[in-house]
Amino acid sequence: MTEFGIGVDLGGTNLRAAAIDRAGNLLDKPISVDTNYQGGREAVIGDIVNAVSSLKHQFSGARLAGVGIGVPGFIRLREGFITNSNNLPYLENFPVRDEIEKRLGTPIILENDANAAALGETWQGAGQDVDSLVLLTLGTGIGGGIILDNKVLHGAVGMAGELGHLTIDPNGPPCGCGNNGCLEKIASATAVESMAYLMSLGDNLTSRDVYNLAAAGNVKAQRIFEQMGRALGIALGNLVNTFNFPLYLLSGGMLPAWDYFAPTMMEEASRRSFSFRNSDTRIAQAKLGNLAGLYGAAYLPLQNLP
Repeated sequence: MTEFGIGVDLGGTNLRAAAIDRAGNLLDKPISVDTNYQGGREAVIGDIVNAVSSLKHQFSGARLAGVGIGVPGFIRLREGFITNSNNLPYLENFPVRDEIEKRLGTPIILENDANAAALGETWQGAGQDVDSLVLLTLGTGIGGGIILDNKVLHGAVGMAGELGHLTIDPNGPPCGCGNNGCLEKIASATAVESMAYLMSLGDNLTSRDVYNLAAAGNVKAQRIFEQMGRALGIALGNLVNTFNFPLYLLSGGMLPAWDYFAPTMMEEASRRSFSFRNSDTRIAQAKLGNLAGLYGAAYLPLQNLP
């Protein structure tokens, strides 16, 4: 009998779910619905239950190993609670895992969304040839996931991998986490937009607008991406020195600007890491795009099957 897992990717704007078998085959087009902010906790949990129930019914002839749910925020793994989720505050400090498990009668595993994406890239993406890697997700903020021996590295209380809050510039801009000069204050989409404003490129420019300016030859816009690349290079140099893993991946909405930030990033990482300069260590783009979190979430219940 075919065995499969169901992955759920719960974001601030969309809820997506997919059934994926042990071989990594997507069994059908993912289900996607808008995240129901207005309906609050009950509406969101109901949407998760409905999406999973639909997939369970659709593939009732196969064996469901369980459901993995990737969510933004910190996960208290033992209790199955979500904390510090700016996008989903109504789910904080509520027994999300146990409530969904009770309604579905199916094992549920909660995971941070960036950790799920890192696991997905390890299983079916750019990291299939390694068993340990680091993933940086470059979006509105910067998330991170660390995979060690094909497992998510959680740390003592489940908060390992908060790579967006690595200190890059101790005297840099303040961050909501209480630190100054965090990576995401210099290298995220939001940071690019802030730098564009400070450099008088225009009001209300998006990171895509800044990218288009850079592509059109605007020197100021290109310098912004060089600054972004320098910050990423500092972070990656430190990560290579810390973990000595074979692969470091970048994903997210900022990847289209790769050609503008990557040269400076690679140069900076090489300057700061002897092992990067003198080994086969790779810094590369992730491959699964916005499917990475679904693959990783579905793999959570599958990876411990005999």
